[in-house]
This record gives sequence, structure tokens and C-alpha cells, in this order.
Amino acid sequence: MPPPADIVKVAIEWPGANAQLIEMDQKRPLSSIIREVCDGWSLSGSEQFALRYADGPQLYITEQSRGDIKNGTILRLAISPARAARQLLERIQSHSIDARLEALKELAKLSADPTFAAEFINMEGIGTLARLVESGTHFGEMLAFTLTAFLELMDHGIVSWDLISLSFIKQIAGYVNQPMVDVSILQRSLAILESMVLNSHSLYHRVAQEITVGQLIGHLQVSNQEIQTYAIALINALFLKAPEDRRQEMASTLAQKHLRSIILNHVIRGNRPIKAEMAHQLYVLQVLTFNLLEERMMTKMDPNDQAQRDIIFELRRIAFDGDTDPTGTEKRKAMYTKDYKMLGFTNHLNPAMDFTQTPPGMLALDNMLYLARVHQDTYIRIVLENSSREDKHECPFGRCAIELTRMLCEILQVGELPNEGCNDYHPMFFTHDRAWEEFFCVCIQLLNKTWKEMRATAEDFNKVMQVVREQITRALAMKPSSIDQLKNKLRGLNYSEILRLRQSERMSQDDFQSPPIIELRERIQPEILELIKQQRLNRLCEGSCFRKLGNRRRQEKFWFCRLSLNHKVLHYGDLEESPQGEVPFELLSDKIPVSDIKSVLTGKDCPHMKEKSALKQNKEVLELAFSVLYDPDETLNFVAPNKYEYCIWTDGLCALLGREMGSDLTRSDLDTLISMEMKLRLLDLENITIPEAPPPVPKEPSSYNFTYNYS
Repeated sequence: MPPPADIVKVAIEWPGANAQLIEMDQKRPLSSIIREVCDGWSLSGSEQFALRYADGPQLYITEQSRGDIKNGTILRLAISPARAARQLLERIQSHSIDARLEALKELAKLSADPTFAAEFINMEGIGTLARLVESGTHFGEMLAFTLTAFLELMDHGIVSWDLISLSFIKQIAGYVNQPMVDVSILQRSLAILESMVLNSHSLYHRVAQEITVGQLIGHLQVSNQEIQTYAIALINALFLKAPEDRRQEMASTLAQKHLRSIILNHVIRGNRPIKAEMAHQLYVLQVLTFNLLEERMMTKMDPNDQAQRDIIFELRRIAFDGDTDPTGTEKRKAMYTKDYKMLGFTNHLNPAMDFTQTPPGMLALDNMLYLARVHQDTYIRIVLENSSREDKHECPFGRCAIELTRMLCEILQVGELPNEGCNDYHPMFFTHDRAWEEFFCVCIQLLNKTWKEMRATAEDFNKVMQVVREQITRALAMKPSSIDQLKNKLRGLNYSEILRLRQSERMSQDDFQSPPIIELRERIQPEILELIKQQRLNRLCEGSCFRKLGNRRRQEKFWFCRLSLNHKVLHYGDLEESPQGEVPFELLSDKIPVSDIKSVLTGKDCPHMKEKSALKQNKEVLELAFSVLYDPDETLNFVAPNKYEYCIWTDGLCALLGREMGSDLTRSDLDTLISMEMKLRLLDLENITIPEAPPPVPKEPSSYNFTYNYS
């Protein structure tokens, strides 16, 4: 007979004594259980003690968190959080350097515990740590542990960052600005400054006054990728929180300091592979840089603004430089109208009206002007070769450039906030100071080439743009390392290749409508679904690593989850770093019986998505979130690292619970595998050699019985 649901069997340790094996009644007050444990070792003053986990983060157990205790958990009797906080507060102010160092080391570890943190903060512990830093008397390990404890305590969100003093900020900024400082101190100082900027508007201005961009860029030229990551994270934070009128100025300063080339040479092309957090920070910097285009993208052209109209005149002048303006207003107006038509504008009389739609607004005109000035030969060739055609196959440059700019803004998500879980940076955008404009110039040439390959007319405009979008997105997915490599990728993705790829992909979705094929498909589907189910469950048995998203991603925590080989238990546990390969079951301290799982939630229905702030609750994170609900009303919350892992896990969990697997990946796999199997079977039919014999009596197609064996 199984034990009652409210009873968990645990072992409790105490230094120098044999462990106690007890059945913990979750209905009893925790204080009563601690008193009983203390009595077992003849310890008085049970109110001065508490229970902690013996493994992993070794967190204190409270009435709120005790529901997480599972059968077989090893606990440890320890002094209570309040008593520990009081003792450590006294010891970190000791006159003995050795005693102070040991106390700070222990404090740095305990500060991650929310229960201890609350007690220590209530005793004005953060103020004490701040004064130790401001005094300037701590160095080396002692200072590193002090800064670690301070950062961990502040990250609990109990105390406002606005309470931090200016002298503390100056001291932390001093460590960052020093040419030679201990790596661990520099890491924590950069992290503290980043948290200040992200969590307090007033502190942003103070930090911006104390930190020089040049010094931050200097930290990117070191070989330590952790320091590089913290430095870029602080640059991103300053960029993100800067007032709009300051961002362009900051971007200019970073350009003058050669930030792009330093990142390219010391980070992207460095000797070490890019870690996930560095990839995220590069992605954030890429997004923030492109977001500088948003103002122009959302600015409509003023048809009455002569300076703006002069840009259009310059486009005409560069394209038709040899033509002289005729005398007379009417003749000049007629010539301009003809020229604007040859330039491919929709409104021939007043092309300024073409730039009144946002997006892309004035950004499209900026791109066209860059092409005309910097790549003048290319610009003139595109315009003239199309304006001289009279077979209705001319590519309208103006209309195409405007639509292409809008498309590129969509593809690169110009104007959107960075996604918290995204690492999708493109190395080629760090290879040129005018990467956006160069990207446009490559793509407009691609559009012109594809137009000719398709022999398109004006009626085919949308079809051409769809093909061009596909060419660009496929090329970007290959992560070209430079603009030249992008050109090579696009050369290989001509219109014929796109048709071939589409046909190849469509083959897996062919819909044969004849009755025998439909019947064969229906017979094959269950066994293919079973294969997919087994593959999903096998992947769950291998397990996956998930990130614990917190306030400071640089000190991110990981956890791993995998299904037992008998499909009866989900094992999970925290990890110090992202694992390389499979994690053994014995390292995963927590588990959930599959029989206890009640349902699987996805997206905005997940509890951890409801708790997230509006800023962080972006579309991509929502699409990767899922939760396992299990008895008694507990949840295990996930954010998958990518869409593939999300589909694998949600499908696998549904299969585990005997429910339908409904992800896009399963539908795609099902169509692909069924089509492949059907083609194999039909191919075998075609290859059957029929001996000479009298012709058989014809039968109805549905009566044929296909029976084949396939490995």
C-alpha cells in the first residue's frame, strides 16, 4: 500500500552524528518537526535551528517551500537564517582579517538564499557591505566576496537600487576604470553597474557620468570572454536606458572608438568559441544598433520640404547626369515626370508621395541615396537597364527599393525590443561601419536579378518580393560571416534554386488524391505516429538543458531534465554550467512521478509567464514556454532553448500522458515520413517483375492488398 500523499521519507544530517531517517508529515508545522529532530540529538533551543537541503544550492526550507521536498531527499539541520545572519554580520566586522575573509566567503554563498537574504537585509546588512566597499580597505578575495554578496542580496529585489549612495557608485566605477584590477572584482563591478542602470533611472545618469565608454571598450580587448561579455552587457544597458536624443550621440561615440571592429577582431574572430551569453549580448547590441533606424523608418516625407525634395532631385541627377534640363517650365516638368517614371516611382508627378507611408518612411530614401552615392555604377546600371526596356518587364527601382526597405525592417525586426532568450546575431553586420546600407545594396541587386530571372511584369511584383524574401531569409539562416559571403550565398539561391527547394520541400507534402493512395496513407499513419512518439520519448530520456532566467544573465544558472528509461519518472536538478552531453540520473536530485502529472500548459497559460513583467513577456519567450502541472497543484516551469526543443518536449510529454501530439514539428515529420514511406512502397511496386502469364481478371483498386516489410 503506498504511503499517504502528505508523508515524505527523508534523511536529516547533523555534523558528528548519525543521520535521522524520518517520515515527515507535511501537515505538521515545520517548527514541530525541527523540535522533534533536535530532541533526537539532545539539542536545546530548537527555535534557533532550521532545515536546509544537503545537496545543490542548499536552500533553507520554509513553510512556503516545504512542498518541494520529495521522498529520499537528504536534509541538514542548520542554525536558523536569523541566527546565521546575525553571526555573519558580526564576523564580517571582526578585527581579524582571516575571520572576516571566512565570514564574507560564507556570506557570498548564503546570500543567494531568499530566506537568509531577507533576514540579513532586515539587519541593515546591505548598508554594512556598502560601507565596507566605500571604505576602500578591502582588496583581493575579500573585496570579491563582498561584491558577490552585495549583488546576490540586491538581486532578490527586497531593497531598491535607488538607495545606493554616490560614493558607492564612484568606488565601483573606479574598479572598472582602473587599468589593472583582479578579474573577479572586475566581473562583479561590471555586473553591479549593469544592474544599477537597468533597475534605476536616476542611477543610469550617475553611472553614465562615472564610466567612460573608452574604458569599457578596453575591456573587450582582453582574452577573457567573461569580462568581454560583462563589458558588452553594460554597454547594452547604457544604450538601452539612454534617452532617445542621447542614443545617436552614444552610437557616434562608440563608432569613433571603433567598437565594431574591436568586437569583430577580439570577440567574433577571437580564438575561443562564442558562448551562449556572449551570443545573446551580441544579438542585443545588433538589435539596439538597428533600432537607431526606427526614427527614420517612422518619419514620413514632407512633400513641401525642399531639402527632402532635393534628395529626390539628386537621385534623378545621378541617374541621368548627361541630360540637360530644357528651357521652359512645362517642358522641364514633362521631362521630370518622364525621368521619375523611369526611376520606378509610383507617383510620377510627385515622387515625394511615395515616401509618406511608414514604415519604411524616409529610411527607404536614405537607402536609395546611399546606393546612388556610394555604389554609383550599380545604381546607374539598375536604373538605365530597366528604363530602356519596352517589353513590360522593367523592374521599377523606386517601388522595389521602398518595398525592400520595409521587408528588411521586418526581417531584422527594426524597432522591436531584444528578446530575452534570443542569441540570433549575424557576424556580417559587425564587418562594416555601414552594414545596414550595404545589406540593402546587396539585396536590391538581388531583387533586380531575380526580377529578370522570373521575367516578371508589374503584375508579378508581389510574387517577386515573396521570392526575394525567401532568398534573403535562407541566406541569413546560413550565418554568412561577411557581406561578400552573403553575396556568394545569394548567388547560389537564384530563382531556379528556390523553385527546386520549394519542389523538394513540397514533395514531402504531396497530396495524392486517388483512393488507393488515400487508403495507403491512412494505413501507414498509425505506425508512423508510433515511430514519432518513440523518437520523442527517446529524446526525453536523453534529456535537455534549460536556462534559469534571472535578473543577471551573466551569472545564469542551468538545470537539466530527463525522463527515466522506464518512462515512469521525470528527473531534474540544477547545474553549475551548461553540460557537454548527457547528465547522469544521480546528479539530478529532484524527481516527479509521471503518474502525478496532471497536464501540460503552454505559452501565456504558464504560471511563470503570468509572473513576468510586460517588458520581458515578449512573443518569442511565450512561444518557448511550457509547464508541467503535477500533484498537489505544483508546477515545473520550462523555457525551451529553441523551437525544436520546445516541440520535442511538449510532444513527448503529451505522448507520455497518452494525449495527441500536436506541434508543427510533429505535423511536418508526419507528412515527411508518410510521403517517404509511400514513395518507397510505390517504388517497390514499380520494380516488381511480373512473370509472363495470362492476364489476370481486373479488380477494383481498393481491393489490392499491399503487404511489405521495411527496416
